[in-house]
Amino acid sequence: MSDTIIRGMLCDRSIRFTAICGTELVKEAQKTHTLSRVATAALGRQLLMTSMAASDLKNPTDSLTTVIAGNGPAGNLVCVGRYGGLVKGYATNPEVELPLREDGKLDVGGYVGHQGKLTLIRDLGMREPYVGLCNLVSGEIAEDFAQYFTASEQQPSLVYLGVREKADIGEVIGAGGILIQPMPGCPEEAIARIEKHAAGITRLTELLSESHSLQEALEMLLSDLQLERTEQLQPQYLCDCTRDRLERALLSIGEAELQDILEHEGEAELTCQFCLKRYRFDRNDLETLLRAAKG
Repeated sequence: MSDTIIRGMLCDRSIRFTAICGTELVKEAQKTHTLSRVATAALGRQLLMTSMAASDLKNPTDSLTTVIAGNGPAGNLVCVGRYGGLVKGYATNPEVELPLREDGKLDVGGYVGHQGKLTLIRDLGMREPYVGLCNLVSGEIAEDFAQYFTASEQQPSLVYLGVREKADIGEVIGAGGILIQPMPGCPEEAIARIEKHAAGITRLTELLSESHSLQEALEMLLSDLQLERTEQLQPQYLCDCTRDRLERALLSIGEAELQDILEHEGEAELTCQFCLKRYRFDRNDLETLLRAAKG
């Protein structure tokens, strides 16, 4: 099934939702970074949430960055979402694997860490980007984002994120998520109806792994809540790095540092953290950049 984002309304348009099927984009992240099983689950969940949040961006130049810095062995998990739900991400330590929890599930909280910070940065082309943060609740990603929206943006939210993998080989067979938020003036009755569906919503990834489309899964889970679809997008794991951007990164280190690299190394090679593409700058390239830095 192709990756899809569906945005819409529930309960007589008193509640809005964003849902995602992101199986292919999580597979791409797993392949790009050679993620362990637990790292696939952790970074996959964050990619799903970042893509859903980015689907709310209004302009192609806008971006949204989420950073999870916990006290677990993962290090930092960084994701960047762009207009249309495009997303990229990486984990500092993608190869770390942990034993399963006692209930047989992947120990995402142990990998991320139960203490730390979740930071969300919205760059909307203003003078300064908006930066919000909150403490991690569990390191399980979904609970942490729910806490962020409630505490930092005063927007009570129900968040579900899931990545299913084959137990023997770690192949991703389903990845999905949903973000549900009441609109201003939402009646308590509508919120109570959503709360009754909270447990059932956790079946979303299971349904996607059984080859149901996102639309079919939503109808099975939310059909009695006056489900109304308002927009559909096609998310994708896609890095937007360019040689020009890496040149600007080299320029940013300053004239003295560039001169030192030129004298002692004679060349430089930079690797994009999001797609691992390598960019080589030879002596002529560095001399050109050095002249630009002096200018």
